[in-house]
Order: sequence, then structure tokens, then C-alpha cells
Amino acid sequence: MGNSRITIETIVNRPIEKVWESWTLPQHIMAWNNASEDWYTPSAENDLRVGGKFNYKMAARDGSYSFDFCGVYDEVVSGKKIVYTIVDGRKVVIDFTDVNGGVKVVETFEAEETNPIEIQRSGWQAILDNFKRYTETF
Repeated sequence: MGNSRITIETIVNRPIEKVWESWTLPQHIMAWNNASEDWYTPSAENDLRVGGKFNYKMAARDGSYSFDFCGVYDEVVSGKKIVYTIVDGRKVVIDFTDVNGGVKVVETFEAEETNPIEIQRSGWQAILDNFKRYTETF
């Protein structure tokens, strides 16, 4: 793949056990996986193992549009790293690193070719920021 790579990151002020749980369990994914208040994730399935699949249904709250964000896991190192391939063939790598009682989450993904890089970066960063907010409160 010759796609550009985009990297986003945040620091979540919670122990890795809570961060990992929030990132991987469907009931948590449904609570944070949206870039703005007018979107939500009504369902999430997650088989977190190499060769396992995930499928997060993402939908506009007004019912006008929905899509499935899905893929297959290539690498899973509990509490440290997740690598997956989205159904369109793009790779995503998420690294979890302990930092001063919190966890630095660094997500690198291959850009798609429809939307400008900055739109993709800001959308994925908004979801990651929402993850941080949610995880620090549950």
C-alpha cells in the first residue's frame, strides 16, 4: 500500500487495565466510538485475537446514514499493541505505553484516498479524544 500514514495520540490518565478494557470491550466501545455528538455506535462486536474480526456499526443520530467499520486483527499483545486490517485493506497500529501512571495511546493508520488528510486526522483524533474523556470517567 502506498497510502500516507497518519498518527494521532493522547495520554489517558488511567491504569492500562482500564484503558485496555475501555478500548476492547463492546459495551465501552459503543460509549466512546464517535467523532461528534450527532453520531453514535449502536452495536459493536469484537473478537480480540489474531484472525478475529471486529465490526462497529456507526450511525448518524438522525437516522440518515450508517456504515460498518470492520476488519481483522493481525497482531494482539495484551495491554501493549493492536494491529488490524480494515476491510478496505488499510492497516492500523495502536500502541499502548505506560507513562507516569497513565497510558499513552498512539494510533497510526493508512489514509484513505477520498477525504483530505487533515479531515481524516481530525476525525480520528476526535474519536480518540472521546475515548480519553470516557475512559477517565468510568
